[in-house]
Amino acid sequence: MKPLARVVGAETLDGLAENDPAAMRSRRDLQRVHRFMGTRSILLRIMRQWPMPHTQSGALRVLELGAGDGSLMLRVARALAPAWPRVELTLLDRQALVQPHTLRQYASLGWTASALRMDVLDWAAEPNRAPDPGDRGPRWDVIVANLFLHHFQGAELSGLLQAAAARCTHFLACEPRRARLALIGSHLIGAVGANAVTREDAVLSVHAGFQGRELGALWPMRDATWTVREHSAGLFSHCFSAVRAESM
Repeated sequence: MKPLARVVGAETLDGLAENDPAAMRSRRDLQRVHRFMGTRSILLRIMRQWPMPHTQSGALRVLELGAGDGSLMLRVARALAPAWPRVELTLLDRQALVQPHTLRQYASLGWTASALRMDVLDWAAEPNRAPDPGDRGPRWDVIVANLFLHHFQGAELSGLLQAAAARCTHFLACEPRRARLALIGSHLIGAVGANAVTREDAVLSVHAGFQGRELGALWPMRDATWTVREHSAGLFSHCFSAVRAESM
C-alpha cells in the first residue's frame, strides 16, 4: 500500500484568537485527545529511561515548545516529581494561555514554572546563550514538543531542530503518526465530543504527521554524539528522542 504523502496545512485553531469560544472549546478537546492518544504515558515511558541530568544549580532546566495552556506537562510533572524534585520549567507558546492557577499547581510539586510568550521561530533564531555566566553547556537539560513539530516543514522544521540540538542535552517530540489507522481515528474524533475546529484540525494533523525516520534525518549530528530513537507509540503517535552522549 502506498505510504501517505506528508502535507502540511494551516490548522483552524492556529488562526483563532485566544478568547474565541471555538478556540477555548478546542483547547479543552485537545486535553481529551491527549488522554485518548495516551500522550502522558508515552512521554513518561521515555523520560523515565533517562538518568536525571544534573546542573550546577541542582535544578533541571526544562523547556516545552508549543506548550499551550501547560496542562499536559502538568500531568507529566505530577508523575515525575518524585524523581525530578527540582525543575525550572519554561512553557513557550505564541499565545498567553497558561493561567496563574496552573503555575501554582506546578509550584506545589516543587517545580518553578514560567510562561514565555514567543513565536518558536523567533526563539530558534535567537543566539544560543548559556543560562549562567561561565556556563558553556547547553541552555536546557530537556526540551519537549507535543503535537507541535507537525506544524512545520522544510527550512523551518530543519532550523527548529537545529536550534533545539544546540540548546539541550535531551530532546523528545511526540507527534501524530502519518498512517492510515491514525487517519481513520482522526475522522472519528467527534466521538469523544470534539467540536468542528478539532475535528477538522485532527485530520490535517495526521496528514502533516511523521513516519519512519523523517525527524531523525533532520536532526544535526555534526557537533555532538547523539543517541537517537524514532518509533511509533501507541495507536496514533510517532516519537523522536535524542540524548547527548556526554549526558548519559
